Amino acid sequence: MSKSIAHSIADLSDRFFYRANIRLKLFYAMLALIVALIVAINGASHYIFNRDFLGYLNEQAQQRMEDMVPRLEQAYREHGSWDFIRGQPRTWFDLMKPAIVEHNGVAATQGPPMSASDLTGATLRFSLLDANRKLVIGYPYVGPDARLRPLLQDDTIIGWVAQTPFETVIGAIDLRFQQSQFAAQIVIAVVAVMLAAFMVVRISGVLTRPLTRVARATHRLAGGDYATRVEVESGDEVGRLAHDFNQLAMTLERNEKLRREFMADVSHELRTPLGILNGQLEALEDGVMQPDTQTLRSLKSEVEHLNKLVGDLYDLSLADAGALTYRKADIDLAPLLRDSVQVYADRFAMRDMTLVADLPQTMPVHADGARLQQLFNNLFENSLRYTDAGGRLELHCRLEQQCWRLYVDDSEPGVPGEVMARLFERFFRVETSRNRASGGAGLGLAICRRIVEAHQGKIAATASPLGGLRVTVELPAGFATAPEQA
Repeated sequence: MSKSIAHSIADLSDRFFYRANIRLKLFYAMLALIVALIVAINGASHYIFNRDFLGYLNEQAQQRMEDMVPRLEQAYREHGSWDFIRGQPRTWFDLMKPAIVEHNGVAATQGPPMSASDLTGATLRFSLLDANRKLVIGYPYVGPDARLRPLLQDDTIIGWVAQTPFETVIGAIDLRFQQSQFAAQIVIAVVAVMLAAFMVVRISGVLTRPLTRVARATHRLAGGDYATRVEVESGDEVGRLAHDFNQLAMTLERNEKLRREFMADVSHELRTPLGILNGQLEALEDGVMQPDTQTLRSLKSEVEHLNKLVGDLYDLSLADAGALTYRKADIDLAPLLRDSVQVYADRFAMRDMTLVADLPQTMPVHADGARLQQLFNNLFENSLRYTDAGGRLELHCRLEQQCWRLYVDDSEPGVPGEVMARLFERFFRVETSRNRASGGAGLGLAICRRIVEAHQGKIAATASPLGGLRVTVELPAGFATAPEQA
């Protein structure tokens, strides 16, 4: 029965602390700790007081008993028996008083002075016994724990002085003193608990206030309010938590913005060719257009644009998910670059553009040749699409600190410096009109960045000395020293 009640109480306390807020938990925890400390301090004080103070009183009584022994022995020699003191408490009190001696003409008491309360306490604790240990006068209840001191005359025991310990005999004055001490401890404990409760309320409020703000902000963030921020007021763990929360909110806000932009961009890029295809097919059905070679070429061009867009989106999604396949091997990058230059040379010549490549004889790397071919084709395609007719593209490569650094420079037009960092974002294009006649979908450079990063390299865009855009690609040089799985 008692175990079931204890379990029920434990379950209720667990439920209470589970449902209570952190401020209330902190308040009760700190208050319980302080109350436990106060109780422990008061208990220790009470124990030390009883042990040391009562021991001090007993030691004083022992000293007084030793002082009484010669006076009692002298009184016995003078009277020859203990009959002179039986039933004479005043005589007994006089014998318990310290002896007065003179030292250098000055009267002084022998031993510690005795007050009226001390005399009463001594009366309650001292007893005079005869040689047969029969009570003569004094405290009548001499127990086995009493201290006995023999009284001698010519080496013969003539009586005993018994001292009952102070713990056994407590007078009214002593009882009142103990009660007053206990009451004072209770008052001090109550005041201390009240002050501690006040301080705990203040401290718990200071500690939990920032946590409460973070909790409320987290609730708003979970509801979709990504603009929520928390004020950072300190540099401790709570302040770092608030800072990390703000970073999380900023990341979620940015991701949500990118997601919306991605959906708008994908729908726009898909709607345009689909709209053209739908219009041309309706024109063919209505007889407005004839299914001649030019019409079929236009339809095929839009289908190819859709295929390229879907393929780029698929590659980009695989790269973002880390699932884009790379078959790395030890290859020579120089022939691969020369093949890309040769493929695009004719297309550059058709726009009256010059393509110049300055490459070393060999460029050993550990990479996926097909993916790097896709990387360089995207870079060449980007320059071919955006560089003005009659312009120039230069490709330079050199080895720097065990790294192949490739520079792809084209001529005008240039790119504003404030948008350089955004060129590798998906669907980002410098021209805001999104003119499909000159610009693509804005996925080529985003795919380039994923490919370079997968090869532990770097890619960056800066202003070109030729007046256009410079794309710098860094790839680790040399062959792999051990087999690698990509």
